[in-house]
Amino acid sequence: MEDVVAVAGFFATVIVAIVSFGPVGRAVAESIRRKHMASPGAEVLDQLEDIEARLAGMQQQISDVAERQDFTERLLAKGREPGALGSGGQA
Repeated sequence: MEDVVAVAGFFATVIVAIVSFGPVGRAVAESIRRKHMASPGAEVLDQLEDIEARLAGMQQQISDVAERQDFTERLLAKGREPGALGSGGQA
C-alpha cells in the first residue's frame, strides 16, 4: 500500500510541476504579477521626466566639453610643429 501512495505522490508531483512550469503555469503567474504591479503615480512620472531632462542637459555638456578638448588638442598639436611658434626672438 505504501508503494502505491509513493508512486501516486511521485506522479502527482510530476503533473503539478508540468502544469506549473508549462504555459498554464506561466499564464497564472503573469495574471498574479499584473494584479500586484501598480502603475507609477504622477509624482514618480514627474520625477522621471525631471531626471530625463537633467540627463539630456548633461549629455549636451559632455558633448561640448569633448568638442573643446578636441579643439585644444588640435591647437597644441599645431604648436608643436617645427616653425609654428616662430623663432622665439632669436635672430
